Amino acid sequence: MQLLSLNVALPQEVTWRGNTVRTSIFKQPIVGPVQLHAEHLAGDGQADLRVHGGPDKAVYAYPQEHHTYWQQHLPAAQLAPGAFGENLTTTGLLETQVRVGDCFQIGTAVLMAVQPRRPCLKLGIRWQRPSLVREFEEAQRPGIYFRVVQPGHLQAGDTITLIEPSTCAVTIHDMVQMLAPAYADLGKVRALLALPTLSPSWRERLERLLGQ
Repeated sequence: MQLLSLNVALPQEVTWRGNTVRTSIFKQPIVGPVQLHAEHLAGDGQADLRVHGGPDKAVYAYPQEHHTYWQQHLPAAQLAPGAFGENLTTTGLLETQVRVGDCFQIGTAVLMAVQPRRPCLKLGIRWQRPSLVREFEEAQRPGIYFRVVQPGHLQAGDTITLIEPSTCAVTIHDMVQMLAPAYADLGKVRALLALPTLSPSWRERLERLLGQ
């Protein structure tokens, strides 16, 4: 597993469908070691802290492998690092294999896999394609949000090493499945709820699912 690119952006205002929207979706690669703080990369910012950023969405990673799929739907020339607003463009770090709570070392930093991404309208703004929000959800290739366990420095080319496997067998992709209206594998739901590092928003969602 490897970190292919580090991508950052500060908030900016853009016009979208007659409205002014503040967004940090236009990530660009950055060269050299970058400091990873407790809730963000140096030089990066979140435009709307109600839905972005915070400890459970501190860093967003997206697998380079998914570009093969997206080449069938999006202009291949635009599928560059940061194209989906990710901080980390990776290889080998797939949602079907990464378990919730897995801890990885990249450079001198340690990150914990927390949850999949749910896209908002800003992804559509990035691509000038409103339908991409729905297409992204249907593709079930969401990327992974990480919590910072240990701040440190990382840079493109760093190896990504699993240093502490999760005690939970539920994968990030399993969490995506739980968003389906008819999801019925309550064993996996209970396994996630038993994980002390589960994010509060997902704990609330899964408790509602069990209640139904």
